[in-house]
Amino acid sequence: MNKQRTATFIGHSECYKVTDEQIKQEIINLIGLGVINFISGGQGNFDKKCGYLVHKLKKDYPQIKNILVIPYLTFKIYDKTIFDEIIYPDGFENLYFKAAIPERNKYLVDNSNYAICYISHTFGGAFKTYTIAKSEKLNIINLGKLKL
Repeated sequence: MNKQRTATFIGHSECYKVTDEQIKQEIINLIGLGVINFISGGQGNFDKKCGYLVHKLKKDYPQIKNILVIPYLTFKIYDKTIFDEIIYPDGFENLYFKAAIPERNKYLVDNSNYAICYISHTFGGAFKTYTIAKSEKLNIINLGKLKL
């Protein structure tokens, strides 16, 4: 997977103040910049919204891929039919259950150049992942309007 052509999604489970149209427009903007891989962690409402939107956009942009990265083999996938690929990264089988999710989130950041985010508060796993993405200098689009 080419990092320069990959975007991830980072967001809180509660994402009531962002519309599907806003997310869709940002995905289309990234496709215009050459992004073809969209990877997500598949947890929470923001990830689900984004996963379904990428799947729908494949009709107009058949070159894009919708990729799910799972933290452990018993992970409950909300809809296998929408993903082109499901990745279980090498070495994750050695991680303790609770350590696997932050490690998966770091994997998402490490393998992306862009992040479409919905971050509206400064706590929780999504905020921690957003902080990592900022420190790794990803190109970040935050639809949550957090002022830092």
